[in-house]
Amino acid sequence: MSKLLLKDVGKIYVSDGNVTVGIRGVNLAFDQGEFVAVTGKSGSGKSTLLNVISGMDSYEEGELYIDGQPTSHYVQSDFEAYREKYISFIFQDYNIIESFTVLQNVELALMGIENRKERRKKALELIERVGLTSHINHKGSKLSGGQKQRTVIARALAKDSPIILADEPTGNLDSKTSEEIIELLREVSRDKLLIMVTHNFEEVRKYATRHVRIFDGVVESDTLISAPTVTEEICDEPKTEETKISKRSNLKKRIADGFLLGKTMFLAKPKLTVFLCLLMLIGALGIFLSTSLASDASDAFEPSYMFTPIEGRVVLTTRNGSVLSEDEVKKIKDEYGALDYLRYDILLDHYDHNYLYVPIGDSDYSYYEYITPMYTYREHFGDDIIGRYPEKVNEVFLYLPISYRDLFGKDSLAIDTALINDVSFTVTGVKYYIDNNLTPKCLFTEEGFKVATAVYYLVSAASNSISFTVYTDDGSITEMIPIYTVIPSFEIEDGKIGISCARYEKLKRDAESAGLTLECNLNLSSVYYDYNLYYYGSESSKVFSKDFTADRFTEELPDLSKYRWYSDNVEMMIISDELLLQTATEVLDKSYKQVSLFFENDEAAHEAAERLKAAGYIAVTSDTTYQPGPETVLLNLFTGVLLLGFWFLSILFLSFFLNLCSSRALESQRDEVAIMRSMGIKADTIKIGVYLRMLLTLIPGGVVVILLGVLIFTSPSFNAMFTYLYPWQYVMVFLGMLLLTFFTTRKQIRNLFGQSVKKTLRGGVR
Repeated sequence: MSKLLLKDVGKIYVSDGNVTVGIRGVNLAFDQGEFVAVTGKSGSGKSTLLNVISGMDSYEEGELYIDGQPTSHYVQSDFEAYREKYISFIFQDYNIIESFTVLQNVELALMGIENRKERRKKALELIERVGLTSHINHKGSKLSGGQKQRTVIARALAKDSPIILADEPTGNLDSKTSEEIIELLREVSRDKLLIMVTHNFEEVRKYATRHVRIFDGVVESDTLISAPTVTEEICDEPKTEETKISKRSNLKKRIADGFLLGKTMFLAKPKLTVFLCLLMLIGALGIFLSTSLASDASDAFEPSYMFTPIEGRVVLTTRNGSVLSEDEVKKIKDEYGALDYLRYDILLDHYDHNYLYVPIGDSDYSYYEYITPMYTYREHFGDDIIGRYPEKVNEVFLYLPISYRDLFGKDSLAIDTALINDVSFTVTGVKYYIDNNLTPKCLFTEEGFKVATAVYYLVSAASNSISFTVYTDDGSITEMIPIYTVIPSFEIEDGKIGISCARYEKLKRDAESAGLTLECNLNLSSVYYDYNLYYYGSESSKVFSKDFTADRFTEELPDLSKYRWYSDNVEMMIISDELLLQTATEVLDKSYKQVSLFFENDEAAHEAAERLKAAGYIAVTSDTTYQPGPETVLLNLFTGVLLLGFWFLSILFLSFFLNLCSSRALESQRDEVAIMRSMGIKADTIKIGVYLRMLLTLIPGGVVVILLGVLIFTSPSFNAMFTYLYPWQYVMVFLGMLLLTFFTTRKQIRNLFGQSVKKTLRGGVR
């Protein structure tokens, strides 16, 4: 049975409406051990015959039999397996992978050998056989024509294929080198089928066993020169090869071969690799930034809590809307086993109007504004702090993002005073955290927290109206002075009020010069609501009014230059913290209907809440969620989808950008892939190699992303610039990088495999 049999085989080319016959009616049989010389004029169909035999080109007529098996039903993958098993191709233009070394070119054909040491040993033997040991580490681009052809022959031998096809392998060589190559081909193919296309039959006459002449696409003559010689060992070769092919078809083996190929491609072209690494670095940074910008997408799907969740917290109020007295709250605490309670808990849930201002400098103060902290007390942030925890009513401890470290100090406090809602507190310590998604906190003493509550409830969050009346004891001077700014202060005497007003000072001097006594009366009016979180704002507003007579006034005013609202032309009322707290308590005692109880844990809180409900109270644990209105749900959903869509579109844009930048640079890869395909390396293996090469280019980008993460953890400036990402968001970053690689590489692979092998190869068509 013939190794190859062509029966009435014909190949037709159709281009731009023109039909061209490549070969027609070809009937040839080839046996193992033959050296067949194929000659003919240029364009006669010699190379077309080789392309059809190799499976790099299809045929439209007749049948090609391989070991007696027809191939007309073959698809591309079948021909890939056929070339892998049967064919070694040697081209006139060498088709060596010029970025690979001689050793890498030969080892490429030895991927069927799993053991790396054995593969290397076999490659070295073949390189020595073709006389290129001294050039083993030379890249293909640095070899002469003869050296390239020897490398290709060694590569062909490495496959140990039963059929060697040579398309004018001496066409670009001088006569001496041509003779050496032909002698080498004959030597290495004595037990194989060698079909060689040549334009000069005389140079192969003494080696050829058969001469086939092609003219105008048909076989003009087929002359037997000498009978082929086949050993018994060779007859068993197909079975061995069949076993080898079966192993290579194994998915695990293809993946391993693909990884080896990808690694070799990655290292073969350093300049291209550096360029691709830089492009992928740009892509990685782009994905990192887009993920940071889209990090709020998850917030749209977060549960909506009725209160600030605090372990073990229960929010309590009465069903009839009455105010719970101090004694009632203590009784409830003891009866239901609470560890603690907070009667006025407004600051636990309303801190969006709280501001922390830091005076900077020694003389002229500027302010570091817009730190919005949550107020807290009895909380502990660990022992690794700078400074100490607060002990007095006018002291505060700050829990801030690390981005503020340069301002507040690294090893010791650089700021000792902070304005919190225009109350000047002494900063005793600070603790920094790296998760800049968290809310900053101001930690007070219990009394300091009460003052902060009074400021929020009576000053910051209310509409104040101050009527300041000045008059003399004889009635000669009576004047109303408007004052719009209230500043609580720890610096004036308890129970006292100070007035900063140029007009008032002038009236006082005028009265003294006239020998009169100046009397004052101040009325503070504040708007408030009967408050609890269920009914807040549903009732009509109320007005609290309190008069302060002259005995409350003090001449000793604190340094006002550090306050934001201070100006010589601004009238200010400065009230002591003790008097403010006393005044606010009068209002809160009448209006504040909510209290927080604190239990050991959430389980105990849930149990207590059920008991309190059964006793007739409204009791809600702080981890209770609610369903927002449909408008809010739709808005959150739209926001979340929009941000996620932005993230995905950014990846598509980056992949388009990277593909545009890399397409020209990767054009050289087209020939390399075509050569591999001509060698019978499976498309899946090549694709895995291409994907791996691109994945390896992600390494610098991945390293930079990790370094950015570390910098955000440790560097104040980076912590201020970038949103802190959680582990799952870093997973999104790396997933985005993988998607970016996939989209970019898939487009490249489409281009690389978009043409047939013969159209891509430089020496593949004649």
